[in-house]
Amino acid sequence: MRLFTAVWPPESAVEDLASALRPVMADPPEGLRWTPPDRWHLTLCFHGESDEAARDKQVDRLRRRAPKAQAPTVRFAGSGVFRGVLWVGVEPRDERDAWLLSGLAKVAGCNPHGFRAHLTVARWWGARPDLLAARDLLSSYAGPWWSPREVLLVRSDLGRSGSTYTPLARVPLAGQEPTDG
Repeated sequence: MRLFTAVWPPESAVEDLASALRPVMADPPEGLRWTPPDRWHLTLCFHGESDEAARDKQVDRLRRRAPKAQAPTVRFAGSGVFRGVLWVGVEPRDERDAWLLSGLAKVAGCNPHGFRAHLTVARWWGARPDLLAARDLLSSYAGPWWSPREVLLVRSDLGRSGSTYTPLARVPLAGQEPTDG
C-alpha cells in the first residue's frame, strides 16, 4: 500500500483557492489534468509502498508525536512547477509558523530540510502544456490564513480517474479536538 502523511486544509481555504482557479480550470491547456479540490492536501511526508508493519509503525509514531506538535498558521500563496506538477505554495505567517510547519514534517517522518510545502493543483504527462494563464493567475494569489487541526496517515490507491485517498489514522495536534471520520 502507498502511504503518506498530510494535513487537509479547511473548506474556507479550499473554496477560496477553487474560486480563484475557476477562470483557468474552465478551459485547461491541452494535457493538463486538474486535481479535484476534495483531494487537495498538504503532504508532510510521502512514505511510498509500505507493508502492514511499516503502516503500524507510522501510526504509532503519529500518535506519540502529533499531540505534542503545535499547529502553524499558513495560507496558500504563489505558485510553481515541478516536473509534471503545477502547485500552489504554502506560506507560513511568520518565522515561528515556518518552524512549526517544518516540525510537522519532522513529526510525519520527513527530513524538514528537504521539505517544500505545496499543494498540487494539476498534473501533466508528456510535453509540458502552456501554463502561462494558470501561472500568472496563481503567482499573485494569497488565500486566507488557516491552521491544521490534525495530521492524517493516508493510503493512496491509484486508479484511472486519479488517486483515491483513505484515511488510516487521524491524530489531533496539540490543543485540538479530533474531527469525525
